[in-house]
Parts: sequence; C-alpha cells; structure tokens
Amino acid sequence: MRAIRRFTVRPVLPPALAALGDLAGNLRWSWHPESQDVFAEVDADLWESTGHDPVRLLGAVGRARLDELAADEGFLERLGVAQADLDAYLTHDRWYQRVSTSSTTEFSGPRAIGYFSPEFGITAVLPQYSGGLGILAGDHLKAASDLGVPIVGVGLLYRHGYFQQALSREGWQQETYPVLDPDELPISLLREADGSRAMISIALPDGPELLARIWVASVGRVPLLMLDTDVEGNPDHYVDVTDRLYGGNSEHRLRQELLLGVGGVKALRAYSRITGHPEPEVFHTNEGHAGFLGLERIRELTVAEGGPRLDFDTALEVSRASTVFTTHTPVPAGIDRFPLTLVEQYFSDAGATPGVPVERILSLGREDYDGGDPSVFNMAVMGFRLAQRANGVSKLHGEVSRGMFNGLWSAFDEAEVPIGSITNGVHAPTWVAREIFQLAAGQGADPDGDDTETFWAAVDKVSGTDVWSVKRQLRERLVLDARRRLRQSWEKRGAAKAELGWIDSALDADVLTIGFARRVPSYKRLTLMLRDPERLKRLLLHPERPVQLVIAGKSHPADDGGKRLIQELVRFADDPEVRHRIVFLPNYDIAMAQPLYPGCDVWLNNPLRPYEACGTSGMKAALNGGLNLSILDGWWDEWYDGENGWAIPSADGVEDTDRRDDLEAEALYDLIEHEVTPRFYDLDGEGVPTRWVEMLRHTLKSLGPKVLATRMVRDYVRQLYAPAAVNARRLNSDYAGAAELAAWKKRVRAGWPGVRVEHVESSGVGDAPEVGATLHVRGFVALGDLAPDDVIVQLVHGRASGEDEIVEAATLELTLAESYDAGRHRFDGDLVLDHSGGFGYTVRVVPRNELLTSVAELGVVALP
Repeated sequence: MRAIRRFTVRPVLPPALAALGDLAGNLRWSWHPESQDVFAEVDADLWESTGHDPVRLLGAVGRARLDELAADEGFLERLGVAQADLDAYLTHDRWYQRVSTSSTTEFSGPRAIGYFSPEFGITAVLPQYSGGLGILAGDHLKAASDLGVPIVGVGLLYRHGYFQQALSREGWQQETYPVLDPDELPISLLREADGSRAMISIALPDGPELLARIWVASVGRVPLLMLDTDVEGNPDHYVDVTDRLYGGNSEHRLRQELLLGVGGVKALRAYSRITGHPEPEVFHTNEGHAGFLGLERIRELTVAEGGPRLDFDTALEVSRASTVFTTHTPVPAGIDRFPLTLVEQYFSDAGATPGVPVERILSLGREDYDGGDPSVFNMAVMGFRLAQRANGVSKLHGEVSRGMFNGLWSAFDEAEVPIGSITNGVHAPTWVAREIFQLAAGQGADPDGDDTETFWAAVDKVSGTDVWSVKRQLRERLVLDARRRLRQSWEKRGAAKAELGWIDSALDADVLTIGFARRVPSYKRLTLMLRDPERLKRLLLHPERPVQLVIAGKSHPADDGGKRLIQELVRFADDPEVRHRIVFLPNYDIAMAQPLYPGCDVWLNNPLRPYEACGTSGMKAALNGGLNLSILDGWWDEWYDGENGWAIPSADGVEDTDRRDDLEAEALYDLIEHEVTPRFYDLDGEGVPTRWVEMLRHTLKSLGPKVLATRMVRDYVRQLYAPAAVNARRLNSDYAGAAELAAWKKRVRAGWPGVRVEHVESSGVGDAPEVGATLHVRGFVALGDLAPDDVIVQLVHGRASGEDEIVEAATLELTLAESYDAGRHRFDGDLVLDHSGGFGYTVRVVPRNELLTSVAELGVVALP
C-alpha cells in the first residue's frame, strides 16, 4: 500500500545535547575524527548501521538513550570540547586571514569567490558526485575551509545522485537510482526573513519559468549552495531537471547546465542578500558545465533593473576579468557540445538571459576555427572566451590543453596559448587514515598546525617496525571491509549463503595488496592487467611472493563498452582458482575509498597517455604510505622522481592500440615480478621489509607536501583568484576602465590588418658567431592607425630545428628608436648569444595593454 503523503519527522534533542545538532549540521565532522568519536559514543551499533551518518543516527536513536546521554557528565564534557573546537574552527583567523593582514606581504585577495561545479564529493552521506571531478571539487571546498579562503560553492541537488552499482550473476553492471530525501540529508533550505523558502527562476522558451529552491550545506567554513527543481509549480519535465547527475539527452543536460550557471549566479545573489555574505568578486568555473554563469553576469550588467546598463562589450570585459576557468579533461568526448540551434532556442529573446543578443551568445561557443564544427556550441570554448584566466590540472595536462585548444589562438605556437596549470591536490584529513596521523603525532608533529616541515620530518623518526605494524593494521581493515562488500555483492548476484564460505579466506592481510579504483572509460584501461591472463595468475598465485588485487569502478550507464570491461574483469575474478586473490567491489564511493587507499601497498594506474588530466587517487594512496605503480601521465609525470614508486614504460607512438596495450602490459608484469614483489617480501629479522619502508618514507617526504589540496588552493589564490580580483576591481570601480579596455580591443582588432613587419636588419655577428657575440636587431614596422604604445615589438629567438622552427622560444622586447610618416616606426634591440648550437630568430608585433594577462589574449600577431 502506497502512502498518499510522505514527510520526515525530525528528532528533538534534549537541551543538554543541542550541540549534537550543531556538529551534525556542519560537514566538518566528515574529516574530523574527534567529532566522529562523539557520534559513535551516542550508539556504536547505530553509527555503523547508518553508514556513519550523524543525521540518520540522531533520527534513529531512542529517547531513552538521549536522556541517558543528557545525564552523562563525561559525555557532555566530550561533547562540549567538540563543540568548542568547531566554534574555534569557524571563527578564528586562518591562513587567508593572516596573509591578508600581514604587513610583510602584498596580498589583495577577493572578498569572496563563487566556485561552480556540477558535482561535489564531500561525504558518502551526501551522494552528489560521480568521480574525480566531484571529489576534487569537494576537496577544494574542504581545503578552502581549512585555510579560511572565502569560497561559496554552487552546484545542483540531484534527487537520485549518480547511481548505485550492482552486478548481475553474469557480472554485468546494473544501476539503481534510490530517491534521496533532502530532509534526511545534512543540508538546510535557504529561507527569506519571513521564513518562506528562497527561490530563483529562469525563463525558458515555450513554457513557464523554471523554479528552483536553494539548499545549503555547511562544509566547515564554506557554504555550498545546491539548486533543486523538485518544487510545486514546476511541470514534471522541469521537476526532472535535477533528477540525476549526467543523465538524459542533450536538451536535458542543457537545462541542467542552464540551471547551474544562470541559476547559480541568481542563487549566489539571493544568498548574499539574505545572509549578508560578501558578493563574490571572482567566479571559478570548474569545467565547462557551469559556463553559462558568464552570460547571466553579462545580463546583470546590461539589462537587469537597477544594474549599470553597460553595452555588451564592456560587460564582457567586466565578467572576463573576474572569471577563472579550469578545464579537467584532455579527452574531447568529455566536453559538452550542443547543437547551435538548441542553444539558440534556449537563449532567444524569451529565453534564459533576455536582452542579451543571441548572436553574441552563439559566437562565444561556436567552433569557428580550423578543425571545429561551426554548427556546434562547445561549452569549453565558451569557458575560455568568458574567462581571462584558464588552467589545466597538471603540468602535462596544461601542455595537452594548449594543443587541444590551439585553434582559439591559432596565430600563436602551443607554448604561448594562454592556458596555465595548477596541479590538483587531495584533502589529507579526509583521505589519510587516523593511524597515520597518530604515528606523526607520536613524534610531536601537529597534523592541524602550520608547521608542515615538522610534520614531514616526523616520517624519519618513526621506527620501521611501527610503520610496518600500522600498514598491516590498515591492510587487515581493508581485507575485512572487502570481504563484507564481496559477500553483499555475491548475495545480490543470487548466490546462496552456503556457497560463500570461501569469502572468509578471500584476501590476506600479509600479502602485497595492489589497488585499482576509478571510473571505467576505455582510456583508463581497467583490463590492461588481463592482457596475459596466465601470467597474471602466476603473479597472484606465486608460492613465495603472491600478489592480491582490490578493484572497483563505475561505468557511465550509457557506456556499454565500459560495462563490458567490468564484466571481463569480474569473470576473471570469479574463477575459483584466483578469487581469493583478486576481487571487484561494486559501488565505488567515498565510504569504500576511505579504507581502500590506506590498506593498499601499491596503487596501480595505467591510463592511455596522455588522457589522464591529473588523477588524484594515487595521491591519496601516497599520503597513506602507498607506492605508485603508474604510467607517466597526469600528476605522476610531474612528480615521479625514480625512487617514490615505479613508472610503467609507455609505448608512445605505437599506433596499433592492441600492440601498445601488449607492450605496456608486459612492462607492468615485469615491474611487479622483478621489482615490486621482491622488495615487498625482502624482510629483515623483525619481519620488516626495510628497503620497502625506506621507499615508503621517501614517498611521504617527496610527495606529501606537494599533493595536498591546501597547496593547490593556495596556488589558486596566489596565481588566479587574487590577480583576478585586482583586475576586476580596476574595471569595476566605475566601469570606465572596462569601457576603455573594450574600446581599445575594438580599435586594435579593427586596425590590426594594417600592422606589418616590413623589414628586419641585423648586425654584429658574422656567418659563424661565437658564444658571447652580440646580435643587433632593427625591426621596421607599420602600425597603420595604431600607436606604438598599443603594441610590443619582440625579438623571438631560440634553438632552430632542421625545418627552421624556433624551439624553446624566448622573447626580447625591442625599443622604439625612430618614427616616420604614415605610421611607420623602427624598433631596436641587442641580444647576447649565450648558447652554442643552431640559433634562429624573427621579429613580431603583438598587442600591449596592462590589463591583458597574455600577449595572445586577442589572438592576433604580425610576423615578417
């Protein structure tokens, strides 16, 4: 029998236990073990059965137990300590406040930053993430909170989250979509002063306005706003806009991204109006999904009531100056592309940003460059055009992105494409096992303090015996968790309990444990390890140096290719000969990952290079004393030093993909057999693999400080957020600066056809110059209607290739020496030749304006 109405009855806590509600209402508990201890003390069994969910725990605990706790002075004291710690965390100055007020540093950070992402992985009890993008976004918010960076997150609240994964008897992925009740989640509605719920609306073509309410999750000091269309007044197809993450057809995805971008800006405005929180000075678009936020900001500046009513070009400059765009994928299929006609439909005069010219909107996302499809609207292309600052998420990914999007700045070499890089990091308090922190604390290090050097120095002070004892403890915890999950999976696959006795001896806490867990697109090559099944079996079953594999990962529901890879792996793992040494655990999520990373000795990653943008799972393993065994891709290409893990040789340039897979699989097997396992099983008299532990120590010291999300967020603040805020203030003060910049760009673009390098003269070097010789260069240029102050004339020089291409180019600015009639000028400069070998040079003219972030920003250059 179905209920005609459903609602959630919230628990009423005794006044003495009110602090429990405060602790549960702030997601800081998810990375604060002492708060978790308090909840576990409420009812240990319920804490486990609710999946470590404080909201569900407090809703399930009986009144008698609450009354008992309210009278327990010891518990109340511990609760008070946890509450005081949270209060101090939320109110005391942290890194951002200290650096902002320091007299020794020049720092002008933004008052607030809006951080937009389609998914956020904060905790397993708020399942609003699918994979690495969401986990990265969650770690970004947590690290910002720990540092005191004033970020406000903006996302969507999906009624079904992503999906829950199970396996059929045949090993085929099956998806289910449980309904999430917001009243049972650690979130609250944003309400107006009169108690009514705050709402935003977006005009859509051929229908009523799309309505959304705003939920707020407290991620430590950081508010996360989540928009939800499951509200009265929306027709069913509007209600379904926030049904699930990455589901539906193109139009469905477009509506989601409209809500995230346009609706997200409106939600930020409502939040600031209601709470008094500072308006964001900088907007960070985390991947292209939220790119429409720039259009809403332009609408605010051009047509909104009470706005400044700027022209489109001026508003564009205001918006661009304060926008940061981060691209997260080197795979073209990972970029959202919509039919141009569909975007035109949704942004018509009756559409989402009324009054903003639709042709100008379409031009921002149109692929109007060589190799592009002009009938397509590309969200990443729009992201780059609407943001003055852009970055990839590792050094290698920055290089790959500059190649992918070179068409937007086709007049420049890849190296000068204005896409930088900030390598991702991970939030250590979320991912590092408590026991690892306790090892350091035992040596006097404070994991919560600012003295990170002392923390990492503690690695050398802990005895090898203690290190190895903790690693075995963590491995055993993983084994027990994996057996529990394996049993649940087999029962869902239809196995009788009597068939599953073998699971009690599956995996072994004393066997070398290799982990592999991630999404399952083809380029991540889940089944590379199966290229030679018999050799893999020999490694798993070696009588003296066995290996065991713990594997997890989800395939997108529409990706049958990925599902076939999972099935192939599961069928191999089902073999009674090896099933005690290799397991596939369904429904990979944060709850599974937290014991998985610490419990593994080796973390395997074998993507097809260079398609891994960054990949952060190996970082989490490294912080737990795991050693990486990986293709040199993403972050590992940047920070592998030859001693902190192993690099799987990649067969770059081999076009036959099967042949490449065979070569790289063979290299993987060789490394495991001849380097990894011998080191792991080389024990001293106390049963400690001394050489392994030394490698583990080096991994923690060499990678630990680099892979932290706090390092990443500091990089964003210093390299992107603060400079964006400075530029934005210069343009926003009275908008005159923005108008001047827009007019200057228009004038430069109009006059650029008249810019030429007419003649170049050089002297001072003969046919065989020596190191130390001085090259004198004169460049004669025509600037047409432009002035010398509008441009930079540069000598571009470097090593010359056999095809006369300048490699590793450097530039020297030439100075204005003389001006002639008809807009002609001479620019001179001297260069000392300081390297031997082939040398080449040329002269070019590029635009100059102090408000540009790159000479390539306008995409124009004049060459001889």
